Amino acid sequence: QVQLVESGGGLVQPGGSLRLSCAASGFTFSSYGMSWYRQAPGKERELVGSISSGGSTYYVDSVKGRFTISRDSAKKMVYLQMNSLKPEDTAVYYCNVQIHWGQGTQVTVSS
Repeated sequence: QVQLVESGGGLVQPGGSLRLSCAASGFTFSSYGMSWYRQAPGKERELVGSISSGGSTYYVDSVKGRFTISRDSAKKMVYLQMNSLKPEDTAVYYCNVQIHWGQGTQVTVSS
């Protein structure tokens, strides 16, 4: 079955960086686009960005220029590099493929 396991979240000060990882299994990883979503307290889950099977990326405006999504097909991993973090980036971050979701990893940006 499809499994997505996120890791790398934590507490970081404003302006800091974190790299989230998503380990994928149970499907032909190289054939699918992958996405990162986030959900802040009291808000709906929202798309952060996506990476296609070929490596093309898309980002929502609020993270463009600060976040970078990459993938390693050999390792079946997807990464979300987050730089210049802001308090409003605080959320649970989820890895997604098709209808499948990971359990999420908490990112808290606070001084």
